[in-house]
Amino acid sequence: MAESQEVDITLGVDKGDDQEAWRRVVARRLRMPPARVASLELLKKSIDARKVPVQYRLRLRVGIDEPLPPGEVESPSFSRLGGDVARVVIVGCGPAGIFAALRCIQLGLRPVILERGKDASARRFDLAPILREGRVIEESNYCFGEGGAGTFSDGKLYTRATKRGPVREIYETLVAHGAPAAILTEAHPHIGSNLLPNVVKALRETILESGGEVHFESKVSDLIIDERGTRLEGVITGDGREFRGESVILATGHSARDIHLLLLSKKVRLEQKSFAMGVRIEHPQALIDSIQYHLRQDGERPGSLPAARYRLATTVKGRSVHSFCMCPGGFIVPCATENEEVVVNGMSLSRRDSPYANSGVVVGIDPEDTEPWQAEHGILAGVALQREVECSAKKAGGGGQVAPAQRLVDFLERRESQDLPSTSYFPGVRSARLEKLLPDFMGASLRKGLLKFTKSMKGYLSEEALLVGFETRSSSPVRIPRDQLTFQHPDVAGLLPCGEGAGYAGGIVSAALDGRKCAEAIAELVK
Repeated sequence: MAESQEVDITLGVDKGDDQEAWRRVVARRLRMPPARVASLELLKKSIDARKVPVQYRLRLRVGIDEPLPPGEVESPSFSRLGGDVARVVIVGCGPAGIFAALRCIQLGLRPVILERGKDASARRFDLAPILREGRVIEESNYCFGEGGAGTFSDGKLYTRATKRGPVREIYETLVAHGAPAAILTEAHPHIGSNLLPNVVKALRETILESGGEVHFESKVSDLIIDERGTRLEGVITGDGREFRGESVILATGHSARDIHLLLLSKKVRLEQKSFAMGVRIEHPQALIDSIQYHLRQDGERPGSLPAARYRLATTVKGRSVHSFCMCPGGFIVPCATENEEVVVNGMSLSRRDSPYANSGVVVGIDPEDTEPWQAEHGILAGVALQREVECSAKKAGGGGQVAPAQRLVDFLERRESQDLPSTSYFPGVRSARLEKLLPDFMGASLRKGLLKFTKSMKGYLSEEALLVGFETRSSSPVRIPRDQLTFQHPDVAGLLPCGEGAGYAGGIVSAALDGRKCAEAIAELVK
């Protein structure tokens, strides 16, 4: 067996992909002739932009004297299910639902996925009306359909949820279904909205070939609960079809507000939880590059470096204000699910070559902040707050999906912008006083937080910096409670709340991990 060793090295940005340079640096680090470095395997690659010059940091596995055996990406296996196996109904075909289904197959359970929207190919055509006409197709849009909100909204995979489960296995499954192998080594892995739909379709084919079911345009409209009201036996779709199973995994995503109403109508207990709302801020990508990579004002980013990203966070009187879902070389996109609202989000393609950089900047909101809405809306007070801001944005935009916007400098000075810079947001923007469209505590916290950001990141305060309203769907204001061991609702056996919409995830990877855990919990229940 070849002798191997892991080595961390630092290289200039022009040597990031130069394996001969890697070999020389490794040899010096190990104090041996380069000839003894027989092979190298990249384990992790990241950028260190804290100092000048910017450098790449690499973690390598080194084969000494003899080459390492060929590195192979583990490809998870999914055997064909037999005829007589337990059925699990999965509501939602986002990452939580898809990975719940895949794990069900591995555990000998037949997944039956119900998705209100369309498959990824058909769904793509339904994005044109919202972009070009300002018209939302309410069951097929940036939020609803195969793959969930992530399919056409970037495909970021970076997560801090590394203790929640086998993150590496999630990445390997994605690579086995067409995602770039680079996601296994990048410090901030990303697939891109142009590639992710094909990955999602390949995952669906695996589910079908293994004996699972996937039903599109199958919106759940009712629950089948036993006479005692203590067990969920299945669901009913809008066209009257019944789907029954051992359990139901509810993985409907953060925008399926009708599901919350359905649960309340069945007296299924919900809880308020903390969430966050704010704006999208957009800068020229060249400006962010110059700040993060310490370039001269007129300097161009070296071609070996990707579009620069940033992450900012602070507190304002104990309240969190932070950047969220930063999209270098990206676009701002409309994410409304109803025609009465305007909602924005960010995305980027795999190349990240747009001339714009955007990020959510959101304010933490606790249940007590929603007290003015609780008398009328109860547990759904947070949802009511979201909707109020979204409808205000619609009115301020003037129609369609035109979004209210304001220059950062004007927002800080509490004045309306006389004109607006160019933007990636295709439906267009209209000048408005954004703080007047937000609750006072949100506007004040956002202003103070952004002011802190401009001081910590020199150049962030720019005439070209544009705020676009509003980023309201960063997290769910509602949690569907569940038992820590069985993952079932405490009051309704057979109901397993899952993913972002239930309040247990915050991105593609954490949602996928939560889906796996729900499938594993069901396997324990049916033993």
